[in-house]
Amino acid sequence: MASAGHIASSHHRRLLDTGPGKGADNSSSPSPDATRIMVGVLVTVICCTLLYCIYCWRWRKRNAIRRSLIQRLGPRSSSDLPLIDLISILAATENFAEAKKLGEGGFGPVYRGVLSGGSEIAVKRLSARSRQGSAEFRNEVELIAKLQHRNLVRLLGWCAEHDEKLLVYEYLPNRSLDAFLFDPIKSVQLGWSTRHNVILGIARGLLYLHEDSLLKVVHRDLKASNVLLDDKMNPKISDFGMAKIFEEESGGGINMGCVVGTYGYMAPELALEGVFSVKSDVFSFGVLLLEILSGQRNGALYLEEHDQSLIRGAWKLWIQDDAAEFMDPSLGRSYSRDEAWRCYHVGLLCVQGNPDVRPTMSSVLHMLISDHMELPAPDRPPLFTRHNSIPFPAMPLSVRTESRVSPPHSINDVTITTIEPR
Repeated sequence: MASAGHIASSHHRRLLDTGPGKGADNSSSPSPDATRIMVGVLVTVICCTLLYCIYCWRWRKRNAIRRSLIQRLGPRSSSDLPLIDLISILAATENFAEAKKLGEGGFGPVYRGVLSGGSEIAVKRLSARSRQGSAEFRNEVELIAKLQHRNLVRLLGWCAEHDEKLLVYEYLPNRSLDAFLFDPIKSVQLGWSTRHNVILGIARGLLYLHEDSLLKVVHRDLKASNVLLDDKMNPKISDFGMAKIFEEESGGGINMGCVVGTYGYMAPELALEGVFSVKSDVFSFGVLLLEILSGQRNGALYLEEHDQSLIRGAWKLWIQDDAAEFMDPSLGRSYSRDEAWRCYHVGLLCVQGNPDVRPTMSSVLHMLISDHMELPAPDRPPLFTRHNSIPFPAMPLSVRTESRVSPPHSINDVTITTIEPR
């Protein structure tokens, strides 16, 4: 009996040694590896939840913007600009086939298409996630629907379905002016009469925008690639994504606090201060006119070869009374000297540094078509070289370099833009 009691007492002590308290302590103490795994899983779940919430928020915001855009533009689509359904555009472009692609600019590719009725169209497909592309899309649809002129490209319709934002234009078979003007082979197709007609057509289109339309519009991105040519080589100004309605009656500029346009075509007050007006368009027209006369681009390549801008080269030959050296060699001597010299003179008047002394587009057109009007002497144009006395603005700007393909829309050498509400 004593032995049995001793065994029971020993067993009781062992139970006390491994009792509930000590057993619980051992089982509730996780290993360091288990702790790390639990923390990792928890962090992963939290991160995934946050990412999902952000995705849902952006998706809802993007769809809200699209719905507001359709609601905003919907009422005018029935009267001013047709709303074309996405299925028709997909059928016309063979689902945006690569073979139908005409080129690509800063805001998306352009495709050639044929509607069911046989009409040829050019479809500009904007990036669904580009804030600036969305702003340009909205601006162009709202603005160009109100503009009708023989020297402005016609916007036939628009589409905003799902994530697609599409602009449908008339198709112009000869594409853009720069495809001919700066090509050593194609430039021979631009004889003097054609070039003179292009200059006058662009001037009439700008005059309409500045003075004759219901809205006073500043284009802000006039350049050779934004001038399209129809089958008869008549010019049509295109790409109104950066255009602004100009409501000032005093004739002064508007300071937007940002730089929008293409280097080489920008007026100094726009490049340095962000101030635009109808006179900044006049400056761009002057640069374009000089490009048409010379067959050379006022861009980085010309700076590298001549260490000066095209307009400075034009001024140098002007004061040397050697304007014939400025003319495109592909013209030979087959041009009207009086018309060419008058265009040359008007071009230098348009690119004067002071916007107050630049002519208006009505004066420009009058000077171009008048044989007897005496023209004032031009002032020295501003410097735009790497050795600028007037430096290019030192401010944070986004620079977009675009494709060299020649589509029927904007192709920039270097376009400087700042995203802004329109």
